[in-house]
Amino acid sequence: MRENQWNLASLRWNVIVPWALIAVAVLTVVTGRLPGDDLAALAETTGPVLVFVIAMTIVAELASVAGVFSVVAERLAVWGRGRRALLWGFVLVMITLSTALMSLDTTAVLITPVIVVLARHVRVSPLPFALATVWLANTASLFLPVSNLTNLLAADALGGTPLGFFVEFWAPALVAVLITVIALTLIHRRSLVGRYELAETTTIPDRRLLFIAAVVVAVLLPMLVSGLPVALVAGVAAFVLLVVFAVRRRSVLTFRLVPWQTVGIAASLFVIVEAIHVQGCVAALDTAVGQGEGLFDLLRIAAIGALGANAVNNLPAYLSLSAFTDTPLRLGALLIGVNLAPIITPWGSLATLLWHQRLTAMGVEISWRKFAMLGLSLTLVLVPVTTLALWLV
Repeated sequence: MRENQWNLASLRWNVIVPWALIAVAVLTVVTGRLPGDDLAALAETTGPVLVFVIAMTIVAELASVAGVFSVVAERLAVWGRGRRALLWGFVLVMITLSTALMSLDTTAVLITPVIVVLARHVRVSPLPFALATVWLANTASLFLPVSNLTNLLAADALGGTPLGFFVEFWAPALVAVLITVIALTLIHRRSLVGRYELAETTTIPDRRLLFIAAVVVAVLLPMLVSGLPVALVAGVAAFVLLVVFAVRRRSVLTFRLVPWQTVGIAASLFVIVEAIHVQGCVAALDTAVGQGEGLFDLLRIAAIGALGANAVNNLPAYLSLSAFTDTPLRLGALLIGVNLAPIITPWGSLATLLWHQRLTAMGVEISWRKFAMLGLSLTLVLVPVTTLALWLV
């Protein structure tokens, strides 16, 4: 019975929901609910995001096939010295640094395979590591402009530097990570006690392919924070790996490398929400967000941002609400809502969608009900406490 319920839920998510969203988005454009000029403006804003997602997914798929993630995971397992608690600490630090310095989407695409392979290598359940990845991919994304696309948009609005952005929001960013780490450790405390044994080292059939893929990933990561357009950087990396695999392992190159479902869901949500915005909900949003920079005013903005992100995705939520947050404090409250809180619904952020796509590709199943309940519990603590930190500092 439970298996039938799981299969039905999986069918609803994997087939019905994406096609329903795509159909609504197409009808929205065809019927003129989203005028051509607004559609073009939306494409200019969100197009590079989708290109980045596609390119990074291709990089992750090909790097995984080459064995890059297996090698990294095995090295982490060695550093853990057989102690689960120490290994847990390494994983949390790696996820946090990846998110802060290279973006939550990079974490979802590149770190998720590492932690799944790592968990299997030390013969423990991958679910605690998987939950840590998606939670911190969202909650650690307030440190720098590059950490989240919403931050890049906000940094442009503030007209500041990356250092200025960090100085403005370091307190809520740090509090968010600490709360998340404490919550994750408490939830999984029983599975973090004891020791583990290493499995046999993975055999790499094509070491030259491994070397090339590792170099591409190693060069890609710092380039993502170089100031160059991230879509361009990821696109070049994907192109290089595609060429190399075309020469050395052509059978891997299929259309399945592209995350069609994730891109379809994200693009459809962008179109639908932008159409709603264009059709006249501006006044309603202005009333809902309110005015002022008092603590309760900031809590109100953060809560609306959190609701919007979990309802329609954090990027369209930010684009719809940012016009009413014209000061650093109010903008920071909005970022708290749209950055930290999209851990309740599967579509809350692109990172969550990409994380799920990576897990599915690696044969790891999750319970969306449990995911939503745990995410809601963390959000109810995370949003008000980080907003308080923003207001105090």
